[in-house]
Amino acid sequence: MSQYTSTVNTPNTPIRWGIIGAGHIARTFATDIAYAPHATLTAVASRELSRAQAFADDFSIPTAYGSYEEILADPNIDAIYIATPHTHHKQQSIDALRAGKHVLCEKPATVTPAELEEVIAVAEQEQRYFMEGMWTYFMPVIQKAREWVDAGRIGKLCHVKAEFGFPMPYDPDSRVYSNRLGGGCLLDMGIYPIAMAWLFLQQDPDSQTVWHHKADNGVEDDVVILNTYIDSQSNSEATAQLTTSFRSKLNNYLTLIGDRGTLTIADYWAAREVKLYQGPDCIDRFAVERPQQGFNHQIEQVSCDLLAGKLQSDVVSWDDSRAFQRQMAKIKQQF
Repeated sequence: MSQYTSTVNTPNTPIRWGIIGAGHIARTFATDIAYAPHATLTAVASRELSRAQAFADDFSIPTAYGSYEEILADPNIDAIYIATPHTHHKQQSIDALRAGKHVLCEKPATVTPAELEEVIAVAEQEQRYFMEGMWTYFMPVIQKAREWVDAGRIGKLCHVKAEFGFPMPYDPDSRVYSNRLGGGCLLDMGIYPIAMAWLFLQQDPDSQTVWHHKADNGVEDDVVILNTYIDSQSNSEATAQLTTSFRSKLNNYLTLIGDRGTLTIADYWAAREVKLYQGPDCIDRFAVERPQQGFNHQIEQVSCDLLAGKLQSDVVSWDDSRAFQRQMAKIKQQF
């Protein structure tokens, strides 16, 4: 793992975080950082100072900025969390990295594979940490599911089924439907099922079928993906059935089906419980009780990575982000 020269004085010094953007996802970050021992929230920036100040007041953040340039110039900030619309991620990540800040960028990290490579190139040049905020990968329940799959508790993995869909009223001017802001359910919600298939299968599909539906402005609002995978070593096959939607609430389960058992995780992106079945019987379960949404696992691990002098994450690597972008780009080609 590549490393940079740490700017943190001692291993016990909390990483000082700043947030770019003051929307809903930023509020989740600001709430959950209180549960990350090696992190502290120092500043927030919005394009409107009044909005940034209201956000800062809500979370007792010391400093509010009315521009992104100001927060990047603050010498008391080690790392930036980017919580703006998708189309802003590339340039804001690059600006933060060039300002000497480490970056945790909300997913998707960029809207194209080429943009991602631009960001990674700058992270390497500046020797600064960059990670896409696939917070689900850090969940103890998801990590337990990986442990059980790797241990062979469901046998050979045959099928991955993952859904993420909630009704989003059509409004062409809203962020989620805006062509200008990279709207559409694939980038917004579909990245989750795609990331789950990648996490457990660790390969691109050998064949793929895509069905999609478009809203009135041409933005996709429903996508169904069927992937098949061939294990070159064993010549066995697996499938992934991945669905995302703005048109309806889906079941929103992650289901991992092997030839000897099945794992199920409800609302897996913020996973709280995994159940292990053999036939109709639940023979094991792992659950966590927590007062927070779960961003703290990601925040704490990234903060510890920075204290250890790492350039990228072992949990969500640059190659993982490349896979997300590569697969989403291929799916878009079939719209």
